[in-house]
Amino acid sequence: MRLKGKVALITGGSAGIGKATAKLFVEQGANVFICSRTEVTGLKTAEELGCNYSRVDISDRQAVQVWVDDIAEKSGKIDILINNAGIVRDGLLVKVKDGELVKQLPEEDFDIVVSVNLKGVFNCTQAVAPHMIRQGSGSIINASSVVGLDGNFGQTSYVATKAGLVGMTKVWARELGRFNIRVNAVAAGSIQTEMLDSMPEKFLTELKRHQPLGRFGQPEEVAHAYLFLASDEASFVSGAVLRVDGALVVGT
Repeated sequence: MRLKGKVALITGGSAGIGKATAKLFVEQGANVFICSRTEVTGLKTAEELGCNYSRVDISDRQAVQVWVDDIAEKSGKIDILINNAGIVRDGLLVKVKDGELVKQLPEEDFDIVVSVNLKGVFNCTQAVAPHMIRQGSGSIINASSVVGLDGNFGQTSYVATKAGLVGMTKVWARELGRFNIRVNAVAAGSIQTEMLDSMPEKFLTELKRHQPLGRFGQPEEVAHAYLFLASDEASFVSGAVLRVDGALVVGT
């Protein structure tokens, strides 16, 4: 029961890594609140795991504020924030054939990824931080990615946001440390989630070739990294970026 009595918020908690994290945190004694934009899946997950669910679009600052303040009022505190929610809209910056431009990454795709993956994390952290400051403690964990550290072909918007999270993690670790709030990031590699399952088999076979361990990671393996960083066992860990990637070699 490493999180006994803790109040934990998990964005994107209805499926994949978020769901695995919610399950583990409940098992470890936390009072877990998850949110997502997919209400049917979210309600099902909450019922299955015995946690609390709210439909929240984290790119909407006001909606986030209402969600966070309501939890703080009902629970009396917020100990942990897992900024897990994220989306992808992959594509080449420019596509050229025979020297001629034939396609570009749509501006709207770039904007929506930034609004969720980067601004959404900003929204949630800014809403939670005052509550943690008042109580004099807290742990905030951001879901970055190995591609945010190494780059990746065809992922301009996703890489930009995940690299941005690394930067924000280090800034917030410095700004909030004086209030005994720790801020860390997890840079996950190829994890066996619904997102990965939807990709073509040929692509998955090629991707697995770059895995020194010969397999993809499991959501539970990332959840355990979140658990360590959220727990008191990591009481002197802040500003860190923990790779959970099986020594992935990002290819082109």
